[in-house]
Amino acid sequence: MKTSKMTCFANFLLVSVLALLFILPFQTAFGTTDAVVQKWVKEFQPSAVSQEEQAKELAWFAEVSKPFRGKMIRSTAEDIKTHFWESRVLAKAFQEITGIQVEHEIIGEGSVVQRIMEQLKTGRNIYDIYVNDADLVGTHLRSQGVVNLSEYMKNSGKAYTNPRLDLGDFLNLEFGQDYDGNQLQLPDQQFANLYWFRYDWFTRPDIMKKFKKKYGYTLGVPVNWAAYEDIAEFFTNTPIDGKKVYGHLDYGRKSPSLGWRFTDAWLSIAGVGDKGLPNGLPVDEWGIRVENKVPVGSSVERGGAMNAPSAVYALTKYIDWLNKYAPPEAKRWRWVDAGPKAARGDIAQRIFQYITWLSHDDFHRAGSPVVGKDGSPLWRVAPTPHGRYWDEGMKVGYQDAGSWTIPKNVKGQRRAMAWLWAQFCVSKTVSLGKFLEGGTPVRKSTVFAKSLDPIKHKMGGIIDFYRFPAENKWTDSGPNVPHYPDLSAVWWPNISRAISGQYTPQQAMDAIAKTQDGLMARMKLVKYSPRLSKPKGKKYWLNQPGAPKAERPRPKPITISYDKLIKQWR
Repeated sequence: MKTSKMTCFANFLLVSVLALLFILPFQTAFGTTDAVVQKWVKEFQPSAVSQEEQAKELAWFAEVSKPFRGKMIRSTAEDIKTHFWESRVLAKAFQEITGIQVEHEIIGEGSVVQRIMEQLKTGRNIYDIYVNDADLVGTHLRSQGVVNLSEYMKNSGKAYTNPRLDLGDFLNLEFGQDYDGNQLQLPDQQFANLYWFRYDWFTRPDIMKKFKKKYGYTLGVPVNWAAYEDIAEFFTNTPIDGKKVYGHLDYGRKSPSLGWRFTDAWLSIAGVGDKGLPNGLPVDEWGIRVENKVPVGSSVERGGAMNAPSAVYALTKYIDWLNKYAPPEAKRWRWVDAGPKAARGDIAQRIFQYITWLSHDDFHRAGSPVVGKDGSPLWRVAPTPHGRYWDEGMKVGYQDAGSWTIPKNVKGQRRAMAWLWAQFCVSKTVSLGKFLEGGTPVRKSTVFAKSLDPIKHKMGGIIDFYRFPAENKWTDSGPNVPHYPDLSAVWWPNISRAISGQYTPQQAMDAIAKTQDGLMARMKLVKYSPRLSKPKGKKYWLNQPGAPKAERPRPKPITISYDKLIKQWR
């Protein structure tokens, strides 16, 4: 009897010791203690909220995740600085706080699109959640293949929705919404496509004098393409301090990123579409006419504008400027190659600068040719100049909005864990730090944080831009594009043929319009599937108000002083 009792007691002790050996390290590793929360509060400084608020937010994540401790999820995002920071820093913090391990794989943007579309088509679980551009919202709303986050937050996901999520604090929440305002995608990072220029050169009296003498007006931030073109010509043919410089920067290598150069609102900036925000209606920046949420055509004959004079003008200017004013090697560059090139010191301006590249060290390090002796940038960003077909009331430029997107085949606990991870990455606790790392804000509280005031002059106008109320005029591709992957694949091969001279700009845009219409005619989507209208002829449509628009002459070049512009922003 004594032996039996002793044996039971020994077994009890053994089990207790084993339990302690397992549980204590588990608690420490996975952040269920105040110490771990406080550790990460200190790590996430500065923040837009107080340390007390940060601690409460992180404690909520620790508490709500208890049922999922020891589990793992997989997510993916494109290869920009912001997402590398999420993978390196936030995934570690999330695991220590919640006990959920995240494999956040960073891959090319094209690969992100391929994999999410494969998962939606096959039902095979590749990742539990994607940072997928909101450019695909038109695809997602028509295929009905992703989780409706608005419904999820109200119903089965309510318990896992951060009470401090504060959707009203997001800068451009509408980018990821369907026509009815349902949130299909939650912004994780966004970066605008702005005009970039050498402020130091543009304000030098000797350079300004030469420009005024040649063109008859003052050198400044170009308001329209006519002024941009003059400035590009001037700097390309005017040595600065005895050195050759270029008045334009671009890229032209045959690759999918050549398509992004155009789908990312180049046609809209030229003035191809109609008035309306976030995208033109009834014709958007892809030249697609939409009636009652249904795409009816992109060729001029069907009321679209893909091959209209405005679109041909957009492609013509792109090729002319690439040939005449950009470095000769630019034709061999892709998006990723051209991104940081303005920092090399011989570029005067760039009409199409994604600001995510401005977080690159070369734009800020001591000794860089674009950084002054006091450590301040010699460059600035300003609003995107618009083409001759642009009309007041149209969108002004483009913003990329990489957004958390959950495929519908991710269910139950995996969906809940994925949603927690997404919210963690956009929480107020971490958002300011993420912006300082990657330059891609999604929250108003981030860009209006007082801790940015002493350093915003080192960001060349980026903070001023995001604090400017008209920031919402820079938008993504929007809901009118019925199938982003299929249609965008049509663009870059035809644009490449125009660059090489195989096609004229008109032939290239005709080919894109025809192929795009053919693809839309064959689409069978769950909601708002395309239904092509009957052709009426170019003459009929070009005589109608709005897009497609008849030919326009070159307007008078217009510039504005940057200092005057920045006062308007502020």
